[in-house]
Amino acid sequence: MIPTRASLLSRLKDWQDETSWKVFFDTYWKLIYNTAIKAGLTDAEAQDAVQETVISLFKSMPDFRYKTAGGSFKTWLLQLTAWRIGDQFRRRQRHIQPAAHLADSTAQASTVDGVPAASAFDGILDQEWEQNLMNAATDRVKRAVDPKQYQIFDPYVLKHWPALKVASPLKVNLVRVYLAKHRIGTRIKKEIRHLHTI
Repeated sequence: MIPTRASLLSRLKDWQDETSWKVFFDTYWKLIYNTAIKAGLTDAEAQDAVQETVISLFKSMPDFRYKTAGGSFKTWLLQLTAWRIGDQFRRRQRHIQPAAHLADSTAQASTVDGVPAASAFDGILDQEWEQNLMNAATDRVKRAVDPKQYQIFDPYVLKHWPALKVASPLKVNLVRVYLAKHRIGTRIKKEIRHLHTI
């Protein structure tokens, strides 16, 4: 289990705490990156958005006050992410020739000066938040369980292979396949609940 969000954020106020910043980065960078890609940024722009979001967080951590109610951390992180993605779109627009901008204006009806409206991020951010929690929970459980059990769980549950297709090459019976699904699935659900509360 990772530390509770309140304790992690409290430790992030210490800029020298490399371990806590690594935990934070490992937990949230894919959320920022995937949101940026789905919003329409290139790989390089999305990587810049990740870097600038983390730098913004780093600079504002001393003044951040964690509130357990109202999802203040989620709201704060997603707002910073949306702002940094918007910055990337504005940078892109500065490099577009005026003629290209005019030709593109009909395709960018939902944007202002090439920057998607904040409301355009809402669905993407929420979807990516949930997917990020699922991926983070799965990665943590994978590192904690018996590799053989995870080798059964992954193709059966995550890749949706039939149970017989999983059991045969691994030389295990169907009961072990169903048991791996239950045990690891239960741990992942518990980890997701934990991540939702932190």
